[in-house]
Amino acid sequence: MTERPRISARISAISESATLAVDAKAKAMKAEGRPVIGFGAGEPDFPTPDYIVEAAVEAARQPKNHRYSPAGGQPELKKAIAEKTRRDSGYEVEPTQILVTNGGKQAIYEAFAAILDPGDEVVVVAPYWTTYPESIKLAGGTPVFVTTDESTGYLASVDQLEAARTDRTKVLVFVSPNNPTGAVYPRDQVRAIGEWADRHGLWVLTDEIYEHLVYGGTEFSSLPVEVPQIADRTLVVNGVAKTYAMTGWRVGWIIGPEDVIKAASNLQSHATSNVANVSQAAAIAAVGGDLAAVEKMRESFDRRRRTIVRMLNEIDGVVCPEPQGAFYAYPSVKGVLGKTVRGRTPQTSTELAELILEEAEVAVVPGEAFGTPGYLRLSYALSDEDLTEGVSRIQKLLAEAQ
Repeated sequence: MTERPRISARISAISESATLAVDAKAKAMKAEGRPVIGFGAGEPDFPTPDYIVEAAVEAARQPKNHRYSPAGGQPELKKAIAEKTRRDSGYEVEPTQILVTNGGKQAIYEAFAAILDPGDEVVVVAPYWTTYPESIKLAGGTPVFVTTDESTGYLASVDQLEAARTDRTKVLVFVSPNNPTGAVYPRDQVRAIGEWADRHGLWVLTDEIYEHLVYGGTEFSSLPVEVPQIADRTLVVNGVAKTYAMTGWRVGWIIGPEDVIKAASNLQSHATSNVANVSQAAAIAAVGGDLAAVEKMRESFDRRRRTIVRMLNEIDGVVCPEPQGAFYAYPSVKGVLGKTVRGRTPQTSTELAELILEEAEVAVVPGEAFGTPGYLRLSYALSDEDLTEGVSRIQKLLAEAQ
């Protein structure tokens, strides 16, 4: 009898999240008593603001929250998200255009699942967040990568995007501020890219999860606001995770045309049903409140951003552009590869990350995870003390490179 594969081809093709894997390994080493400092996970190191937690506690006491609620999100939360979107980005949407999801990852998968058919191509700018290609493939699409580097501040041009476009291209993934690079597209470039997508009848999935984390004179620009004629083919993904230090609460959302939102809601009704009601109550408090707590976090991230960039650029062979948003530094380490450190000669950024973890007890994510070998991603969402100590360890280790 022919033995059938135990795991489906569709699921076998999915890679483990590299960022979560690095974070898990760092935590396991810490549990063994090793003084590991982790730059891997992309989550704020601050607690969720008290007023949000209190809203959740009160919600947990209410029997109505112990029951099922609408699969696509509580009406009160959808209304609050619509008002928050109007306030923060100037984008006018109706609650019927919103689907509340179990975090941003579910939002991204359901968005692709709702609009992609087998053979559809999706243009993805690299470096990219690890979940985009996997969600595209799981939804039946084919990711097509446009690679950027530090020479352009990791920004893609319209010419690069056009070179990647084919008759099968259906969607552009547009992310600003960007994970993993921290790049933020200037307003005129956002407009040019949106107009290019509109000319060719493309859909755009734009991830705005880091909208409030921009620094200096940099401004966030929402693509459907800059190019309103493409709003009917734009899916905006967002959530409370990064802005309000709520990664564990698992509340995200999709904003889009009503027919797509209805289709994605149908999928969610069979996949997970509603997001936990207590988390939705917390999200209502978050998006309906002011941004004072967010501003305090942003100030801390800005200080750490400047520190980590300075310290990384002090290492021979490392080049780190200054990120303008999010909370990641994405240095090139090509000048270090091929050199010998403590008897080992890393040829790839994966091998270098392993060396740094084992010899310096510092966890970083290699560029291979983001589609661009030769780089490392370091999240600076950790304490000032740990950041300084961690990068100092890397400095000392790589100073031995010959």
